[in-house]
Amino acid sequence: MAEMLTGAQILCRALEEQGVRVLFGYPGGAIMPFYHALPEYPSLRHILVRHEQAAAHAADGYARATGRAGVCVATSGPGATNLVTGLATAQMDNSPVVAITGQVARAMIGRDAFQETDVVGITLPITKHSVMVHDVQDLAETVREAFHIAQEGRPGPVLVDIPKDVQTARAEWRAGEGENDSARDAASGTRAGAPITEQALHAAAELLARAERPLIMAGHGVILADACPELRAFAERTGIPVITTLLGISAFPDGHALHLGMPGMHGEVHVNRAIQQADVILGVGLRFDDRVTGNVGGFARQARIIHIDVDPTEIGKNVPTEVALAGDAKQLLCALLGRVPPRECRAWRDEIAALRREREEQYRDGVAPDRILRAIREASGPDASIVSDVGQHQMWVAKLYPYTHPNSHFSSGGLGTMGFAVPAAMGVHFARPGTPVWAISGDGGFQMNLQEIATMVQEGIPIKLAVFNNGYLGMVRQWQQLFHGRRYSATPIWSPNFVRLAEAYGIAGWRVERGEEIAGAVRAALDAPGPALIEFVIEQEANVYPIVPPGASLSESIPDQRAALALA
Repeated sequence: MAEMLTGAQILCRALEEQGVRVLFGYPGGAIMPFYHALPEYPSLRHILVRHEQAAAHAADGYARATGRAGVCVATSGPGATNLVTGLATAQMDNSPVVAITGQVARAMIGRDAFQETDVVGITLPITKHSVMVHDVQDLAETVREAFHIAQEGRPGPVLVDIPKDVQTARAEWRAGEGENDSARDAASGTRAGAPITEQALHAAAELLARAERPLIMAGHGVILADACPELRAFAERTGIPVITTLLGISAFPDGHALHLGMPGMHGEVHVNRAIQQADVILGVGLRFDDRVTGNVGGFARQARIIHIDVDPTEIGKNVPTEVALAGDAKQLLCALLGRVPPRECRAWRDEIAALRREREEQYRDGVAPDRILRAIREASGPDASIVSDVGQHQMWVAKLYPYTHPNSHFSSGGLGTMGFAVPAAMGVHFARPGTPVWAISGDGGFQMNLQEIATMVQEGIPIKLAVFNNGYLGMVRQWQQLFHGRRYSATPIWSPNFVRLAEAYGIAGWRVERGEEIAGAVRAALDAPGPALIEFVIEQEANVYPIVPPGASLSESIPDQRAALALA
């Protein structure tokens, strides 16, 4: 006998069918039928956030940690528009998120009804796909297609807008085949791409075999493709040094003899100089964006570039490419591995090693970033997941924390979204409930989504919160200092007493003002049940070095404070 269900029930069934176990959302009028049906499906755990933007970031964090689509839910109008920044963040960083939004009833669309907004039109430029469901008969298949699109090939966010009367209408439930191929491929790290051509593989292998100064630049695509073991095997066979972009961090282990570090605007001097001196660069799963290349006209002029990317439109978009390999990074690295001879590149590696510089002493004393991050690593162990916000602390976390496990570093790269860390860390927790998760923020970014502490308390989410407090919007202030005559316009920022704020939410909190207090506070926070907060009071005008000035090439890096003062 046919089973007749409401659209809201069909939506719940379809989510179950796709293997969804947790979703982040906030109810409202147009999505109320879905929330009415939700208690009938106890396998779907709903996390009530305090702001819809946090729902999108939490779904994003879950997606990054699992490789599977994260799900967020909002009502129409302001609920839907509050998802926009989170969806744009996911789009820029290729994170598979499925957003479900309620919409006013079909008869009211176009009449400026209460809380009506054309969210499909708003989100088309910042999603992989956005669609409104006009007929309950199409609802289940639309949801299945949304998950497939979000997870296939180059991942990204998809929005499904469902009018209220579609949620209340009835239709026959027709089960699909369960979890789609894209979900299984995402979980296993296999992603479809263009057919691999023998000619292109041969050309790439020949270039790499003849190169005297080769480099590998690894981006987020390595992590998305679950190609970290293949990247390591390829590097170790060829002896080619590995550079990891901001979102590629943790794709190759820190401390490995072949790991150089992060490139670009805040990349280490020896990394950027190596790029400028390289004769062949193998780029794997990165866009060669402006924060990596600096002035693109001056980027790696001596290098012939081999570019591996699952999205053919990215190849050659920003830098000229000698050999294009469009396809899955895991498969392509495996295919190349058998075509390149073993070598060590010893002379080239020694040349790069001679370029290394000691980090600035300001990172060694007091409540310094490296001491904070070292204490977190020592107390949390190698399995910890580190979720950073955007700003100076983001660069310190990227450059100073030793990542040894694949996909253990999370941050907003392409969009640079302040307020990302706290809610994204909640999503990471649900992906990895048995391991420590740290959300590291500046005092500015933390105040953008600190209300999610209430979500953590209500839902029992034991995130550990570290706030780097320097009393400024630090990265903007640094640019004002170096490039705008020290005019600190609108960058000093007042903050509440964070320890008392923690007390107000009923969680443990510490304020650290001396270096010798760091380790004890970190251990205490980890031992505290549930969420805990540490405020680290750092030097107000501590800067991130090196820095490539805006518009400059990678050869024009300002290496340290002394060089910056000389320029001033």
